[in-house]
Amino acid sequence: MKRKWLKLFLIFLLASGCLIAVVPKKYRDKTRIKLPSDVKIKLGLDLQGGSHIAYEADLGKYNAANDKDKAMESLRNVIDKRVNALGIAEPNIYTTAFGNTRRIVIELPGVDVNQAKDLIGKTANLEFKVPSTDSSAWVTSSLTGKNLKKANVVFDPQTNAPQVSIQFDSEGGKMFADMTKANVGKNIGIFLDGELVSAPTVQTEIVDGNAVITGGFDYKEANNLKIQLNAGALPVNVKLVEERTVGATLGQESVKKSLFAGSLALLFVFLFMTVYYRLLGFIASIALIIYTLIVIAIFKGALFIFPPVTLTLAGIAAFILSIGMAVDANILIFERMKEEFRSGKGYAAALESGFKRAWPSIRDSNTSTLITSVILIAFGTTAIKGFAYTLLIGVGVSMFTAIIITRTLLKSIINTRFTKIPKLFGFHVLGGDK
Repeated sequence: MKRKWLKLFLIFLLASGCLIAVVPKKYRDKTRIKLPSDVKIKLGLDLQGGSHIAYEADLGKYNAANDKDKAMESLRNVIDKRVNALGIAEPNIYTTAFGNTRRIVIELPGVDVNQAKDLIGKTANLEFKVPSTDSSAWVTSSLTGKNLKKANVVFDPQTNAPQVSIQFDSEGGKMFADMTKANVGKNIGIFLDGELVSAPTVQTEIVDGNAVITGGFDYKEANNLKIQLNAGALPVNVKLVEERTVGATLGQESVKKSLFAGSLALLFVFLFMTVYYRLLGFIASIALIIYTLIVIAIFKGALFIFPPVTLTLAGIAAFILSIGMAVDANILIFERMKEEFRSGKGYAAALESGFKRAWPSIRDSNTSTLITSVILIAFGTTAIKGFAYTLLIGVGVSMFTAIIITRTLLKSIINTRFTKIPKLFGFHVLGGDK
């Protein structure tokens, strides 16, 4: 008995926590409820808009089509690293070909066009140069960004101005030590994309393989430079050919209509389950409400099981689809229970046997869906990955809801007066509780 009440309490605790996470922040603030981190639904490009920019790649030094393909793939990988380091959710990065012209297109939800250009468009070709014999010009050295191991944003201890510290690999550290040893009292020029950004004076030989780039940066500029250096220089030169701000293709009104449609679907599911399965359906509807709260909480990153989901139109469709799958598991269980009722078994025995007999079907059907979702995530495009990721979460939670939550709620009414009323189950004859 104590164990039953403990399970019910844990379910209530889980549902309450998810409800708090699901409630919009403005209402949580009114009640002074604070969460460990800010949780909110992240919207994709089709729901909140963002930036669309296209660059044309200069592939003049490549002749073979295969070499051009490899260069474009390398370009896409570098840009992908830069975008991911900025924490942009569900970017869409792809390459296109028009005859001999190759372009890379970047779509970033919730990002201003100018911010995107500052991050992506710079080649980030890092060079270190030493002064000529008469100090009238800069002489290129063999130390470049390819010898970079890691870059970080630091702050000047005296002025608190943002700087970018760089650490070289073993080969670069040795070259930098030789360079500083040979130029004590002189300047070393640090060039980015051919422009001088810093020319510190060498006070002594630097043997630890570390240097600092100062250039009057603000924090945003320093952070972008760090991201660009860590991701690597662009393998080819690029030219901006298209830029525009993308509005939400659905718009706020359409989002509201989608949410209304989802709520209406839930309502009809509740009505169907309650009318057709009576008490069993009513309990399943309660479990479905808990399921909805859990899934939305996971979407917002509140349960710290998955990273926050970037919700797109495809994701909304997957979520609504997973609701049907959650109900499907309950229907399998209830139909098995009805068979046990017809054979004369009581509520408790029918419940146990119903779950046991329905489990193989639930397991196999949901496992096949999970496998398909994983394959789509691994090989699909960005939109398909969003759909599959949302569906994966929905199906996983639906299995948990049907087997754990619904079962616990149904067990909680064993040996109560509810199980003595056949009409609550749609039968004229119902066996005992055993």
